[in-house]
Amino acid sequence: MSIAVDILPYIPQRAPFVMVQTLEQCDAAGAVTQLMVSDDNVLVAGGVFTEPGLVENIAQTAAAHMGYSCRQENKPVPVGFIGAVQQLKITRLPKTGERLTTAIVIKNQIFNATIVAGTVSIRDEVIASCEMRIFTAE
Repeated sequence: MSIAVDILPYIPQRAPFVMVQTLEQCDAAGAVTQLMVSDDNVLVAGGVFTEPGLVENIAQTAAAHMGYSCRQENKPVPVGFIGAVQQLKITRLPKTGERLTTAIVIKNQIFNATIVAGTVSIRDEVIASCEMRIFTAE
């Protein structure tokens, strides 16, 4: 069962640039989101979710983690910026109608910088992974 069916209170992004739909799990170590890839997604081209979409999906999963944590502490949800993407590996692009499960694990957090390891899966197949450095606005 989802923690949050309405993801919008936990992320700063708004339509049409929302690349996560539900927050499935969230704790101090990381978070899991889901997204059903649809034809009307701005990062879908030719019936597939593009590489920038997969990167943004991982980043928004990290944003949902931060937003959920902040909301639990009655703090405002911060805006984040991708500072670096490393070791990006994409084995295939998801097609419309496929459900993505995206997990991030917090590797390190110092001041306003967070390093996460992210994976995107369809069923049990990992289709994308990377390490991402994200900075939050103070």
